[in-house]
Amino acid sequence: MPGTNPAEAMRVVAGELPDFPHLPELPDRGPGADLTGRAAALLVEIPVEVTPRGWRLAEHPGRDLARARTMLSSDLDVMEERLDGFRGPLKIQLCGPWTLAATLELPRTLNVAIADPGAVADLTASLAEGAAAHVAEVAKRVPGARIVVQLDEPALPAVAGGEVPTASGLSRLRPVEAETLRERLSQVIASTAKYTVVHSCALTVPFGLIRTAGADALSFDLSQLRRGEEDAVAEAAEAGLGLLTGVMPAMPAPDARTTGPTGPGDGSAEARQAAERVIRLWRRLGLPLETCPEQAVITPACGLAGASPGQARAALTRCREAGSMLAELIEETGDEPR
Repeated sequence: MPGTNPAEAMRVVAGELPDFPHLPELPDRGPGADLTGRAAALLVEIPVEVTPRGWRLAEHPGRDLARARTMLSSDLDVMEERLDGFRGPLKIQLCGPWTLAATLELPRTLNVAIADPGAVADLTASLAEGAAAHVAEVAKRVPGARIVVQLDEPALPAVAGGEVPTASGLSRLRPVEAETLRERLSQVIASTAKYTVVHSCALTVPFGLIRTAGADALSFDLSQLRRGEEDAVAEAAEAGLGLLTGVMPAMPAPDARTTGPTGPGDGSAEARQAAERVIRLWRRLGLPLETCPEQAVITPACGLAGASPGQARAALTRCREAGSMLAELIEETGDEPR
């Protein structure tokens, strides 16, 4: 989410997504609130620090790690207050093990951690332990919640494809074998013992690998989905996995105003278009339409940190509206062709 005020972000999320809120991340606050720093705050016995290039493994805990942990703790305080008495699914987001290893530098070498298999193994074990503790803390603070854990893996395709640059930038680190990718991802997924979503809005997402690693749901940008990947997504859906489909742009269309609560011109047309895109995906994948309202969640195409506060709120509103339209639109259209 955009901005630097956790209380305001949580208020917006809880207000616009009352049935499925999430713990917001506010990277505009700086190091420690970003994707890597947020996960680094959870690592057990692996300290980190900030350098001019980003985050790096450190020998001793310092103020950078303390700041990250303080921000996360204050965010949890805000969430606990806002969601007092809440019962239902609540999503928390964490950096996945491969994106974490691709964005944390090794000490002294300037290469990222994926250059060292031993460092990756240690990071994964530490993240798994920290994620489990984080889930337990959230469950204690919001005892009525059914926690959903989202692992953000934007760098996973680059790690799998050997596209992560070396420290010099003149070459690329070797691709990691699929079995190793699956094993490390599975280790973190299993550690939380909760419903787990793996999210990546990159191109060429390894959906099959994510499914076999034990994820309960896939989250992706629908506009990035390639024809060659649709079979893997269909297979996942047929196996019962949820599909968090990123169809709602952060920036509203010029004619999609959200100033009024209902009616034409308030964004409802854009919400309907988003719902129709998901239904078309279901038809294209050959999935039974009756499973769509229960199995699909309509989300923004990717993060909203680059949007204005008003645009971010409007995007969440349209996601909620689009989700509520799915069953009705399916009933309207029936067995229309793709």
